[in-house]
Amino acid sequence: MSDDHLNLSLADSSADGDARWAFGTGFEDPLHGVETGLPAGVDTPALTALCLALADDALVSAQRLAQWVTAAPELEIELALANIGLDLLGQARLLYARVGQVDGTGRDEDHYAYFRDAAEFRNIRLAELPNGDFAFSVARLLAVSAWRLALFQRLTSAPDPVLAAIAAKGVKELAYHRQFAADWAVRLGDGTDQSRRRMTAAVAEVTPWLGELAEDTSAAPLGVDAGEVAAESRDVWEQVLTAAGLTVPAAAPVPGSGRSGARTEHLEPLLAELQVVARAHPGATW
Repeated sequence: MSDDHLNLSLADSSADGDARWAFGTGFEDPLHGVETGLPAGVDTPALTALCLALADDALVSAQRLAQWVTAAPELEIELALANIGLDLLGQARLLYARVGQVDGTGRDEDHYAYFRDAAEFRNIRLAELPNGDFAFSVARLLAVSAWRLALFQRLTSAPDPVLAAIAAKGVKELAYHRQFAADWAVRLGDGTDQSRRRMTAAVAEVTPWLGELAEDTSAAPLGVDAGEVAAESRDVWEQVLTAAGLTVPAAAPVPGSGRSGARTEHLEPLLAELQVVARAHPGATW
């Protein structure tokens, strides 16, 4: 088995030194000094919808990763997955807060996370699927982080300065998420017969859901070329699978889109677990 490190890091990842903690979550406020007013000419409904969708992606993904705590193959992996989940939770909080600012309601992040039903969420459906085995979670993390990183890189130039700042913070985190997933995909694919079999099955299971990512145009009104995002994330997916000695499977995409409200049967029970305390004690503080 080859244990070579698959280097997918950003070319400028060391520009700010190694000022990271918990795999990318720094102590500096990413919105410090950022003007929170909405610039003239920004498509407010599109900005609101995009921030909400990206926050939902992050929240649901973070909840799935949290389910690996006490269940991961080894302690180091458990800590890594937990910290990746914390990165995503931080992104969700910032994005939900921005939604409350620009949609005119003034609602806080707790409202969007805890007091909406499954039908109101707009996350990608791949995030909803149960964790399965470690190989499936690796394949999903690779696909989602590669796509999200390509998107966030472009959103650093978004016309909304708050979204641009959130994206700039997220790029550093997502680069690590993508690298972690890529490294493990190669280790599993180029490992034992069992690990290769599991990674092959995981890739086959994830692939039909990739069409939803490739077809997402929710950031287009803010100047993001969806085709570029799709091409970049697809290239990473293919590069990693090739390095792992795996073939890129052909599969018909699953119809529908989470952005339009399509859901799987898995989101409702996930949200029930996530929201139970907040709904049992609305308005409580601790």
